[in-house]
Amino acid sequence: MSYAAALESLHERAGELHGLPGQPRQKFRLEEMRALVEALGHPERQFRSVLIAGTNGKGSTAATLSAILAAAGYKTGLYTSPHLSRVNERIRIDGQSISDADFARLYFRVDDVAGQLIAAGKLPAHPSFFESLTALAFLALSEAEVDVAVLEVGMGGRLDATNVVEPMVSVITDISFDHMEWLGDTITLIAREKAGILRRDGVLVTLPQHPEANQAIGEAAAELNVRGVSAADYVPPPQRATASEAALRSRYSLSVLGEQIEVDSPLAGAHQQRNVALAIATAVELRDHHGFEITPRAIAEGIRHAEWPGRLERITIPGCAPVLLDVAHNPAGAWALRAAVSALESEMPRVLVFGCMKDKAIDEMAQILFPLFDRVIVAPLASPRSATVEELLHAAAKIGVPVQGAADGHEAVRLAWSTVPGPALVVVAGSVYLVGEVRPGLMERVRPAVAAR
Repeated sequence: MSYAAALESLHERAGELHGLPGQPRQKFRLEEMRALVEALGHPERQFRSVLIAGTNGKGSTAATLSAILAAAGYKTGLYTSPHLSRVNERIRIDGQSISDADFARLYFRVDDVAGQLIAAGKLPAHPSFFESLTALAFLALSEAEVDVAVLEVGMGGRLDATNVVEPMVSVITDISFDHMEWLGDTITLIAREKAGILRRDGVLVTLPQHPEANQAIGEAAAELNVRGVSAADYVPPPQRATASEAALRSRYSLSVLGEQIEVDSPLAGAHQQRNVALAIATAVELRDHHGFEITPRAIAEGIRHAEWPGRLERITIPGCAPVLLDVAHNPAGAWALRAAVSALESEMPRVLVFGCMKDKAIDEMAQILFPLFDRVIVAPLASPRSATVEELLHAAAKIGVPVQGAADGHEAVRLAWSTVPGPALVVVAGSVYLVGEVRPGLMERVRPAVAAR
């Protein structure tokens, strides 16, 4: 079966987070996922793993840790979600997405096994989009015989499909409000769901954060006799970044494993320093307690070469205003983006291209971000969960900033460029889907300019 057929079938499984007409909403359970991986021969048991949960920063932490492990010489798998442009991006072996052929072959293996389980009465229905992808990822990582896999939880933790693995280390990044309909409407409830990735007598790497989250995670860890590891020693003191540094990279010195290293991360912003710290602390834990040979040099090299696009990513195209991409999709992410944009010491006009899901805190994100910009251009996303242009215009009207609508993200960027033809900054934010929609076209415009140099 073809890659196109696999994608078509996979997208028929979508709908975990929104209802379809005449169909009940998805109920999250692990029993079905456990039955599926058992029928597949338990591929998730064929490699060692690190499991990372949290509201914001878990993807950045996972990408940085994966790069550190690869720099240390280990064959490393990485499973993240969602993707920016192509679904294959979610499953990487030593930094490379799996091939279309492997994706299709493994998808239909999962689909065939699921069909057999349904026929035998062992599954009530086909696995969801995310369950299918997670099982596919486990097969790909097992076949590749990776030394270690870094796995990002999709949503929550306790009932997430990734939570069928037995991780060497569990990592919890910063927790804030998101997916409240599913995870609860308080930080305490959300933190308890995230803490579902902890294992009895296991290890947790985390950082001090919101007091309610600290308490909920601490209680869960104490109940399971989990050993806690704080990454606080690897967070640098607050520092003022220059305009170029704030938009491009994070640079600072740290003492790691008794040596001074120079952190040079492509993940910019003070919030990313916490994610890098979590990756470093996890790498040190793997070295000290799980037999991994990881040196300070490998840690520095891995951080320097980590790839996680769409996070304060600046794209410069000759003849156009530079574009800053950031997938900020909830209030905490919006605050982090606001801090980074505010640090830009520039008098240039700023234009925001914004789109988000209708189940997000639209008004709150608008209040955080919109006042920083001279103009806002809103656009719908290519998703049934997208907020409409009318809903986004209504949110902007409450702020009082000049605003206009666009048919999609591509048109929104073109309008932003035409609105400020001179020196300016265009920021694209609000959703992974929006950044993923516009980024490929921007990169295509960058490549000819680079080739012509």
